[in-house]
Amino acid sequence: MSVTALRKLIEMSMISGVNIYGNLAHLRHSVDAVRLGSSCRPAPLLTASLARAMIDDQISITGRSLPPHWPVTACARMHSEDGDLWEAFSHYSTNQNGVVDLSLDHSVGGSYVGCEPMGLFWGLQPAPGAREGLRLRKKNTETPYVVQVSLLEGHVSPSESFREGQGRELAALTVERWYMAPGVRRIEIRQNGIVGTLFLPTGPGPFPAMLDLWGMGGGLVEYRSALFASRGFASLSLAYFGHKDLPGPLDRINVGDDYFKSAFHLLQDHPQVCADRIGIIGLSFGVYLSLRIATQMDVKPTCVICVNGPVGNVNKVTDTDGRTENFIGYQKYWSFDEQGYVSFKDVSLPANFTPENKVKLENLSCPLLYVVGEDDLSCASIENANQIDETLKAVGRAQLFTRLSYPGAGHLIEPPYSPNARASLWSVKPKKFITLWGGHLAPHAAAQEDAWKKMLGFMESNLCG
Repeated sequence: MSVTALRKLIEMSMISGVNIYGNLAHLRHSVDAVRLGSSCRPAPLLTASLARAMIDDQISITGRSLPPHWPVTACARMHSEDGDLWEAFSHYSTNQNGVVDLSLDHSVGGSYVGCEPMGLFWGLQPAPGAREGLRLRKKNTETPYVVQVSLLEGHVSPSESFREGQGRELAALTVERWYMAPGVRRIEIRQNGIVGTLFLPTGPGPFPAMLDLWGMGGGLVEYRSALFASRGFASLSLAYFGHKDLPGPLDRINVGDDYFKSAFHLLQDHPQVCADRIGIIGLSFGVYLSLRIATQMDVKPTCVICVNGPVGNVNKVTDTDGRTENFIGYQKYWSFDEQGYVSFKDVSLPANFTPENKVKLENLSCPLLYVVGEDDLSCASIENANQIDETLKAVGRAQLFTRLSYPGAGHLIEPPYSPNARASLWSVKPKKFITLWGGHLAPHAAAQEDAWKKMLGFMESNLCG
């Protein structure tokens, strides 16, 4: 060893001695620096098993190269298409190897507790100070949600952390969450008076298909259909009121049975659709329409899926084809909580339906899957499921009916890992209304995950068998 090298070694030893014996506070600071990434230890790293995934894909998020048994906060933040900030966070402690794995480890606080691998996604809620009545819904299915996931030092709240500079960011990554897989085709439909969007899976087909109907929110909602096509089913998302390309006024149903039959036949006649393998899915008021199509029109769906909806309609029907008067007209059935939020639950009680406005359930000839959220505050879903069950048993068709029932789940049982809104803005004209949907975050998330798998299985067995 050269003299110069020996001198440097002695100097380093002397400096080390001063650090150890002369200044313990400085030593602790140095150890923290080493823990969080000095030349002696890799910098903290946050990884996801899939950085670009479908909305119903479960992914694993892991933090590494952290001090052992250390408190950290996992945080997810994203902006909706309207520019509103949504966030979720959870508190963890690293293991003896300095690793935190959200697929295995338990959160001890934050947006959720327990082992919830996808809690950062279904736990997203409007950030403090956000506008009242927000609900996260994808408008443009051709773009993803872009979620920023980060790991913060200590157990902190992300809003306070980013505002006050607490809980410094240790590592971060970006995750894309898609409703529309590569190769899926989106086709706008404006023909023969039909207003909708057709999604076709990748490949030549022909494909089994679904007719997709939403509820009283109106407009054209595409994201469920986009996801169906991403899973191999052609799907037509159909608007039937509240859309500028439909006959007005926007607050009532101005299309009748012929409109829904034409939409079903459009699917049947498409060269990339299996004409004899078409199902219908409806949520909320879309359930009434789905059952009406399946039992009272000259079409023969292969199966029907209903999510929290009625078997009848209290609104006055203006003709035998099912057109209705203004939806505001049945306010005598509305109820309000202490915050002034409206519930439509009594609107959908079977006891309130007139006989002519009830679906002819006894005519059902295909398998029916009915999904119940037991904390539904917008629809009397349990009572409607009971009505279906009793009617089909009475006519010897009980084997057609399958019920899925979820405690703690609300009205809006949607594709998995999407956050639930217990209440959200429903209308602003002629008056601002916030409506109650129900559902508690964790049980609602569990219901969405289980129901989605079973709906896809139901479709697979009835449309692809």
